Amino acid sequence: MRVTKFEHATLRIDQNNETLLIDPGSFTTPLVDLGTLVGVVITHEHPDHWTSDHLDRILRDAPATPIFAPSGVARAAEGYAITVVAPGETVEIGGFTLRFFGGTHEVIHSSLPSVENVGVLVNEKLYYPGDSYVVPEGVDVETLAAPLGAPWLKIGEAMDHVLAVKPRRSFGTHDMTLSVIGKNMHRQRLQWATEQGGGEFFALEPGESLDL
Repeated sequence: MRVTKFEHATLRIDQNNETLLIDPGSFTTPLVDLGTLVGVVITHEHPDHWTSDHLDRILRDAPATPIFAPSGVARAAEGYAITVVAPGETVEIGGFTLRFFGGTHEVIHSSLPSVENVGVLVNEKLYYPGDSYVVPEGVDVETLAAPLGAPWLKIGEAMDHVLAVKPRRSFGTHDMTLSVIGKNMHRQRLQWATEQGGGEFFALEPGESLDL
């Protein structure tokens, strides 16, 4: 299984000539080579994690691809066939087993409404929490896609999340709101947190991949 990081929060997972996409959002350039796509996961409704333009292109290139997301996305993406998922549920699509965790987006500010968010564990190997610090209880996380920067993110809390998860390896994601200097600073902090549990941190740039 191979994970490829794209801009911001978008991940592509490839295994046995099948592809899964996670969070194709507004900060991500158009995605190509989707002939092996079997599913799309959207963690929550904010536009940096999905757009109608992305979904239209995806469904044009891979018609009838199932899309899995919480109910808030189904409401926001009216007109698209969304399969609603919730924390505690497991879905199998092609050769991928998806387990969902969490439930709520981290607080940005009390003046803003709370939205649903699901973290997703792919094939018991890769965990991405979406916009949350949810720890997948009872899971020995092999690889963590760890958010690096966001309006809701304080780097100390992001470090605590990595310390709690104790992944064997991690890489940063959700990073388009950071300058180059800020991104590198936050990477250093998450590298330290990963190493405290004996893990290894990878500084992936858009288009770079990691074999799991």
